[in-house]
Amino acid sequence: MKQILLFFWETAKIVILALVIVIPIRYFVFQPFIVKGFSMEPNFHDGDYLIVDEFSYHFRTPQRGEVIVFRYPKDPSQRFIKRIIGLPGEEVKIEGGTITIIDKFGQEQILDESDYLFLDQGSFEGDEKIKLGEDEYFILGDNRAHSFDSRRWGPLPREYIVGRVLLRAWPPKAMAMISTPSY
Repeated sequence: MKQILLFFWETAKIVILALVIVIPIRYFVFQPFIVKGFSMEPNFHDGDYLIVDEFSYHFRTPQRGEVIVFRYPKDPSQRFIKRIIGLPGEEVKIEGGTITIIDKFGQEQILDESDYLFLDQGSFEGDEKIKLGEDEYFILGDNRAHSFDSRRWGPLPREYIVGRVLLRAWPPKAMAMISTPSY
């Protein structure tokens, strides 16, 4: 009887220790996210299981090109995945599918998205020009023709960003660290 109690006590200690380690990491550092929909194809597909880094944005600001998970501003219970295109204080100009960024100093830069957009994924209808506030980001899905993003509901306030996508964990054949393109 004593050995059985000792076994249960040792097992309980291991479980408690594991929970003390795992729960804070799960809720404050990394979070899983499952892609739903087709707005990020061809880079992320419906059902992809991603690991989101919630921690690094406490020490640095989000960067252009990073893929982020955020709470949808009109319904914070929903979480979306998109790519950061425009940064705070910039102006984003879209004409004929070409994106031009005008920085705080008036310098223009046409985004070369060929590293992550393929074929006609980047083409979409409509022109737009928007000036971002100091804590606002302009975000777009990679599948521009089928994405519900800043073109539809405006800039994303910083406070709604959950974190950046760090790793694709599923499916196994597509497992990879997610890199940020350089422009």
